[in-house]
Amino acid sequence: MSARARETLKLYFDYKSPFAYLAAEPAFALAERYAVEVRWIPFTLRIKGKGARSVYSEWKVRYSYMDARRFANRRGLRILGPRKVYDSTPALIGALHAQREGFFREYTEAVYSRFFQRELEIDLPLEVAKLICELGRSQEDYLDFLAGPGPGELERALEEAHADRVFGVPIFVFRNEQFWGHDRMPLLEARLTEHGLGR
Repeated sequence: MSARARETLKLYFDYKSPFAYLAAEPAFALAERYAVEVRWIPFTLRIKGKGARSVYSEWKVRYSYMDARRFANRRGLRILGPRKVYDSTPALIGALHAQREGFFREYTEAVYSRFFQRELEIDLPLEVAKLICELGRSQEDYLDFLAGPGPGELERALEEAHADRVFGVPIFVFRNEQFWGHDRMPLLEARLTEHGLGR
């Protein structure tokens, strides 16, 4: 194992993105293979609902989910398209809470899996609280965080995303260089190797 200090690798994510879901498992594994610390930063995608999108945007959304399912099927994952446009704020604030309390990976894996199997409504705080309780954590602590500092912490994350010129998810940022999409991860890993960060 390299004695070199770990470098920070930012990852902007949103739980309603199927491509961020596809990036999650390999992103967690990066710290095992490279001298990096992945800093997961929530980002709220702004998605127009049906009727507010052009027909071309509708076709693009349908294609995107088809593409995501093709990638997911190769890995034994299941992705069902959402029934509506979600405001993922409650779940993203839950992520910030889970980071503070030390159960972020467990929480994130559960949120992604359940959301894309239509078993979790990420826009309902009580649904998120129930999941947290199932993970053996305090739902009251989450609800207090949601009513207290949570929204401000999410706003600061969004301000950082703006400074990094983030336009979608998943986006990795390494030394101010962006890598957008789970399928760009080989390019990211090549860059980490070029900088001598392989372990």
